[in-house]
Amino acid sequence: MNRHHIVCVALMLGLMGWPAAHAAKLTVFAAASLTDAFSEIGKNFDAASGNTTVFQFAGSQALRTQLEQGAGADVFASANTAQFDPLVKAGQLSSGQTFARNRLIVISPRGSAAVSSLADLAKPGVKLVLADKTVPVGDYSRKTLDLISKAGTYGSDFSARVLRNVVSEEPNVRQVALKIQLGQGDAAIVYVSDVTPSLRPDVRTTGLPTRFNPLASYPIGVLAASKNAEAAQAFVKYVLSSDGQRVLKKWGFVGAK
Repeated sequence: MNRHHIVCVALMLGLMGWPAAHAAKLTVFAAASLTDAFSEIGKNFDAASGNTTVFQFAGSQALRTQLEQGAGADVFASANTAQFDPLVKAGQLSSGQTFARNRLIVISPRGSAAVSSLADLAKPGVKLVLADKTVPVGDYSRKTLDLISKAGTYGSDFSARVLRNVVSEEPNVRQVALKIQLGQGDAAIVYVSDVTPSLRPDVRTTGLPTRFNPLASYPIGVLAASKNAEAAQAFVKYVLSSDGQRVLKKWGFVGAK
């Protein structure tokens, strides 16, 4: 982050009523797919505010369970509303705001020819890696397969044939991508944002038509038990600001609006 951006963010935080003298240590629970974007956002935010932001990245379902069991955090950023809304209903979390959106993409090892099209996912013997169905990307993946089946493009049993090829179900999307990077599968479904600069040399991508690939919405909110509510609100506002949105788009996310 250059000096100009630090100054701009500092001015923005000042307008939010967040003086640097109130610097705090924040704990942010965030979906694994946000690892790169939020790490950069956190550095920028801390440089301007004087805060220290610590991240816990994991599958949204795992983070929700930890919060329900009393884990201490100030902010929760989930990859879907299904893991977010129950915490709101329980009074543990403020009502959320969508701060980013994402789409799915198929990845396969660059040196493998097993999967070169969407139809290939259903070929007998293909080794497919997915996230567990409780993980947001795993849920989105299965819904996408259902949409393809209903369209009849590759047969009404396309989803069933693809799911028979699943050889591993992972606890978060980064583990899914890593399996393919290491050549431990023929294909996987991940978010577009997970095709990071470090992953690109090792994988090929196969796009999913938009009609089968609805946008995944990411909500963010402040925990009711936060001991640093003012700083937590400032972090959320920064994520939603033009600077925060710029970083998210840099890492492959679609903007909040």
